[in-house]
Amino acid sequence: MRLEIISVGDELLKGHRVNTNAAFIARAFAGIGMPVGRVVVCSDLEHEIVSVFAESLERADIVLVTGGLGPTRDDRTKKAVQQLLERGVELSQEAYQNLAGRIKKRGLAMSALLRDQAMVIEGSYVIPNTKGTAAGMIIACGERFHHHSLVLMPGVPSEMKAMMELTVIPYFAVLSDTVLRHTPIKTLGIGESTLADMIVDVEDHLPEGTTLAYLPHATGVNLMISTLGRDREMVDRDNRAVVDAIVRRADKFIYATSEVTLEETIGSMLVSGGQRVAVAESCTGGLLASRLTDVPGSSSYFLQGFVVYSNEAKHSALGVPEETIKRFGAVSEEVARAMASGCLERSGADVAVATTGIAGPSGGSPEKPVGTLCLAIARKNSDDVFSRTLFMLGDRAQNKLRFSEAALRELWEILRCG
Repeated sequence: MRLEIISVGDELLKGHRVNTNAAFIARAFAGIGMPVGRVVVCSDLEHEIVSVFAESLERADIVLVTGGLGPTRDDRTKKAVQQLLERGVELSQEAYQNLAGRIKKRGLAMSALLRDQAMVIEGSYVIPNTKGTAAGMIIACGERFHHHSLVLMPGVPSEMKAMMELTVIPYFAVLSDTVLRHTPIKTLGIGESTLADMIVDVEDHLPEGTTLAYLPHATGVNLMISTLGRDREMVDRDNRAVVDAIVRRADKFIYATSEVTLEETIGSMLVSGGQRVAVAESCTGGLLASRLTDVPGSSSYFLQGFVVYSNEAKHSALGVPEETIKRFGAVSEEVARAMASGCLERSGADVAVATTGIAGPSGGSPEKPVGTLCLAIARKNSDDVFSRTLFMLGDRAQNKLRFSEAALRELWEILRCG
């Protein structure tokens, strides 16, 4: 079955909002073996909505729409569908009762504008809105559009997600006769072209129904192995075979083959090894500590974070010798090592990570340009302190993120190697 997603809203076209709804819907339908073939964004103009809906309904068995169901004048999706299908609207008692209950709790009076939220296209299968007021709809579009289905949901992410999970996915899951398996491969410290060269023979011999996608992001590149078929056992086997082949060729760059983050992976490694970590940050300004503590349960392994932005703070909080700063500069491996050692000693952690660098846009020099990062990792019961200097290309926000990623990458490598 072919699926298409239409996101309605000028705010998406103008860049004021990121279209997270489409990504959520695509992932949800992939889980029941229904891949999405196209995502379209259209304006709030009624004639545009009519045109885009008609085009998608000609191609796709299921067209999923978010946006334009609210009570304001720029919410024109329902009117556009009335025009397209030449149908009227009717009051859904179920939706009205939900609406009345919500209005009562807020101490408001029912208005004509609010009552319109419970009006649905004639013949619709009503999707209850457990998070808001506007009813959703599943509409069989008749012979004109080859009996294809149109699904209308609000653009508010929490409302759409609840509708998808409670009604839409269960409704369409019984119609799926295919299985779609996605397996991510998360990598570190390798570029897209280098990775492509490393796995070229795997990519040249993919099983039928399997695709490989490169997913570059701000700090590296991941892969997504997708397999579509009718036999679940065969789909799982083919998908696993490709993943295993890639892992054999690029193992030292791969930290996960599941939907886990680098921070979660490091957390699991620390727990498994019975170790606790602390961080000392200058150029990352607390971002490293933030990322490590984004993981639920991180209190079992994250002890402490020092943000020592000034030279005075490096000396007073971590004991970095003033002479070391004066001689080598704040951005140097010597200072990074002293920061890591001081952090280890003062926190009582088993491993300490330190960062110092130049995020930009100013502050660089020919010897130490903007994007320079010096990082260090000190370990309990070891006299050796690892340090490294790296160079990034990006603006301030990008450099800070890449600095934190580099520090986590080195921590992962040290924990992996024991």
